[in-house]
Amino acid sequence: MSDAFTTRVLNITSGSDEQVVDLTRDCESFLREAARGRDGLLNIFVPHATAGIAVIETGAGSDDDLLSTLHTLLPADDRWQHRHGSPGHGRDHVLPALVPPHATLPVVGGALELGTWQSVCLVDTNRDNPQRKVRLSFLA
Repeated sequence: MSDAFTTRVLNITSGSDEQVVDLTRDCESFLREAARGRDGLLNIFVPHATAGIAVIETGAGSDDDLLSTLHTLLPADDRWQHRHGSPGHGRDHVLPALVPPHATLPVVGGALELGTWQSVCLVDTNRDNPQRKVRLSFLA
């Protein structure tokens, strides 16, 4: 594989509850090895039909606010045509339309360029699948 492109897959256990999982440290660790002081782009991709990637503030309640908002927009009830799995699971398949399964972020001097309060997060509302893969790819 070219030195200009490096990729790694993270295995994340999100548990049996809806979660916002902060991946920022994982991204920074990956970039220390992959970017080695170079400029480029970091792509974060979750190859699942029921999870997404968000760049949000965490730790001050915004992650809980996001899950609350998703409950309002996508209630876990029987309105969904997609009905296998736990009750309301159909909403999990709509989630990626609102919280996309990817983000591409700038890397400057080998460091992720995030705002002061921004974090890279996996958003997982699917209680039926607690094991997730997240692909990190650096393009110099």
